[in-house]
Amino acid sequence: MIILGLTGSIGMGKSATANLFREEGVPVYDADAAVHALYAEGGAAVAPIEAAFPGVVDGGAVDRSKLRTRVLDNPDAMKRLEGIVHPLAGAAQAAFRQQVHGEGAPFSVLDIPLLFETGGDRHCDYTLVVTAPAAVQRERVLARPGVTPETFEAILARQMPDADKRARADFILSTAHGFDFARDQVRAIGALMIRVAGDRNG
Repeated sequence: MIILGLTGSIGMGKSATANLFREEGVPVYDADAAVHALYAEGGAAVAPIEAAFPGVVDGGAVDRSKLRTRVLDNPDAMKRLEGIVHPLAGAAQAAFRQQVHGEGAPFSVLDIPLLFETGGDRHCDYTLVVTAPAAVQRERVLARPGVTPETFEAILARQMPDADKRARADFILSTAHGFDFARDQVRAIGALMIRVAGDRNG
């Protein structure tokens, strides 16, 4: 099975692109959703995060806004959090891979925001970076509830610059031209992945 790593900086349209792959019937692993499950009531990350950052759990679940204020401008705290979450998320990803491999899917997509930053691209056959002009990105992100220019800049500082991601990508998809344009690109990349998978198995 071919693994296509999907990534892109905040506001670039990565999640929308992942949904386009789903619409084409492609299995997609959503790293953000996996983390949400870990943070939710009963999630495997709740107890160790509360132990590391007392007071961030509310009603049995991690309060992401409280946690964000504790780690966003604190590299040591962020590293501690990643040390808790990344192994748990890795186990969830491994379970996804095993499931879709057993189902015989020719290829699957790993939707991971920090794919290059965490070295996740080493486990992918190909990588796809979703991009858009910086002005479009900024407009999209600042339109989100509760996002200030300062928050936006702090998030950007944690992410590899868009130009660097594009330089490392096997495929680049622009979301600046609307859904129809993006959907055509998704279908073309998907067709290529299926062909590569067929050649590999043949």
